[in-house]
Amino acid sequence: MALNTSVAARILRVNHGGEHGAIHIYSAQIAAARLRAPDLLPFLLEAREHERSHRSRFRALMPSREAKPCRLMWIWAVGGALLGLITGLLGREAILACTEAVEETVHRHLDDQIRWATNRDEGLRKIIEEVRVEELAHIQHATDHRTGAGFVWLERLISSATEALIWLSTRGDSARLAHQLGRATSA
Repeated sequence: MALNTSVAARILRVNHGGEHGAIHIYSAQIAAARLRAPDLLPFLLEAREHERSHRSRFRALMPSREAKPCRLMWIWAVGGALLGLITGLLGREAILACTEAVEETVHRHLDDQIRWATNRDEGLRKIIEEVRVEELAHIQHATDHRTGAGFVWLERLISSATEALIWLSTRGDSARLAHQLGRATSA
C-alpha cells in the first residue's frame, strides 16, 4: 500500500501543478485574444474553468493520499503565463497550436496514470478519467478550428517545454513515475 500511496501522491502533485499552469496559459491567452482572436474567447473561458475545476479536484484528493502541492508552483504559473501570452500575441493559430500541444502531452500522462490507478485507486482513476474527457474536448476543439498546419515548430517546442517543465517541477520524478507506471501496467 505504501507504493500505491507514493505513486498516487506523485500523480496528484504533477497533475495539480499542471492544471495550475494551464489556468495561467488560458488566462494570458484570454487577455491577448481580446485583441488577436476574439472568436476564441468563449472556448478559452470555458477551458480555463475546466482547468480550475481539475485543479480543485486534484487538490481535494491530496490529503487522503498524503500528497502535497509541488514546491515549484510558481514555475507552472510563470511558465504558463509566458506561454499563454506569447501564443496569444501570435494569434489564433498559435493559440490553437498551443492548446493542441499541451493537451496532447498531458493526455499521454493521463493515459499512463489511468492504467496505473485501475484496480489500485479507483477514486483517483475516476477523476483522472473525467478530467481526461474534458482535456480531449480541448484537443478536439483545437484541431477542429485550426485553419492550417502552420506552427508545427511551435507545437514541438511547446510539447518539449511541457515535458521539461513536468520533469523540472518534479525534480525528475515524472521520468521515474513514467517508468514505474510502465512497469506497473505491463505486470
